Amino acid sequence: MSLAVLKSRALAGMEAPEVNVEVHLANGLPSFTIVGLPDTEVKESRDRVRAALQNCGFEMPARRITANLAPADLPKESGRFDLPIALGILAASGQMPGDQFHLYEFAGELSLSGQLRPIRGALAMTFAMQRDKTGAARAFILPQANADEAALVSAACIYPAHSLLEVCAHFAVHDRQAALQRHQPTLAPPAFSYPDFADVQGQQQARRALEVAAAGGHNVLMIGPPGAGKTMLASRFPGVLPPMSDEEALESAAVHSLGGHFKVEHWKRRPYRAPHQTASGVALVGGGNVPRPGEISLAHCGVLFLDEIAEFNRRVLDVLRQPLESGFITISRAARQAEFPARFQLIAAMNPCPCGYLGHVSGRCRCTPDAILRYHSRLSGPLLDRIDLQIEVAALPVSTLGRRAVADEGTPQIAARVAAAFALQLARQGKANQRLSNMEIEQHCQLEVHGERLLHGATQRLHWSARTYHRVLRVARSIADLADSRAITHPHIAEAIQYRRVLQES
Repeated sequence: MSLAVLKSRALAGMEAPEVNVEVHLANGLPSFTIVGLPDTEVKESRDRVRAALQNCGFEMPARRITANLAPADLPKESGRFDLPIALGILAASGQMPGDQFHLYEFAGELSLSGQLRPIRGALAMTFAMQRDKTGAARAFILPQANADEAALVSAACIYPAHSLLEVCAHFAVHDRQAALQRHQPTLAPPAFSYPDFADVQGQQQARRALEVAAAGGHNVLMIGPPGAGKTMLASRFPGVLPPMSDEEALESAAVHSLGGHFKVEHWKRRPYRAPHQTASGVALVGGGNVPRPGEISLAHCGVLFLDEIAEFNRRVLDVLRQPLESGFITISRAARQAEFPARFQLIAAMNPCPCGYLGHVSGRCRCTPDAILRYHSRLSGPLLDRIDLQIEVAALPVSTLGRRAVADEGTPQIAARVAAAFALQLARQGKANQRLSNMEIEQHCQLEVHGERLLHGATQRLHWSARTYHRVLRVARSIADLADSRAITHPHIAEAIQYRRVLQES
């Protein structure tokens, strides 16, 4: 037989469409051609496959070899097609049987010695295979280094291999003793730890605001002088978030798998991304000729911390507006379009003025009102409208440093209250308060007469938009949940309003 057909997967954003790897041997001058819209990495498979076959003791057929990656209009990238192309050549030339290929899908990059190297997106490929009604019946052969990652999809049948020879032996043996063994996932309970809030001295208002934000999934802006503890608070925030569900953990792991840096030991750990203020818009939202996820997608189901947010380019910050609202980002290029999830919590920090010491007890600030206004205007109104809590983090008095009259609460105590409040939200509406639609707000955020009067008055005096009005209601709902209150009362509304007034009054 001079034709062999195998199954593999390409990557298109979070999707992994099926690819037929067709290898045909024909008479004529010896050549090796790969067609089907391959990029440079795929074209270089010719040299890797030739060397791997020869170094594994196989014969490279001196015939006209054509490898077609169908469908032809789907771009193909990376070295994941090395393994199916090599197996196709061996089967088409009669050096190994190929009658069982239809029961498997294959992916793996070959070294020149025939060893299998890890690939990007193994988890996304396994996801897609299980969602595909025809692919779900097939097993998946891939490099050993990707086995634990792919096995996170519990229903998948994974056969890891170290080399091309092991894969060939799996199809050539008769006693099956040399066959590949199905991978059994060995995921232990998460043993990682987060930095502890007990390390933070004082800052009770900021602690309270971050607790409210964690309970309802709200975005936060912290404003304070250098050294007040903004970065320290933000780095401890992921530890008080509700535990990740299996679905969230799989989504987050799949995004990191696309970037090639997923680690099994970080399973169910909330992502924490803190890009530098020199990051570009593409670095934040993703992009490239072959679209890759950016920082906002790598922070999916976790935290995106923008320190010194006012130092970011304003155009870069404005690209966050749409994903903050929708929870996903669509990247469009001339020939490709990719959609990545981006449901993250934004924690931002900035100084109150260009020098950083506005309102400081030292009185060292000499910034003019115009300079302060220009500094604040680096954050556009629409972006501020999407940040639920704006809090001031003041510098601690010198007299309190090094003294703890009462031990500050640690992460476990705060996380327990957050988890209880989040459980109320799941039981009531099946989602976090921050994700409530306007119709759901009317249903679950009913106000008492005094609270409604207070909120309407604040909306008129502070000239809030309808979006801000609804966001304050969501925050008030989270405050009520922390208090285990079914009703949103006047004190809950008053606290929520206080979290929106820092920049507007400065």
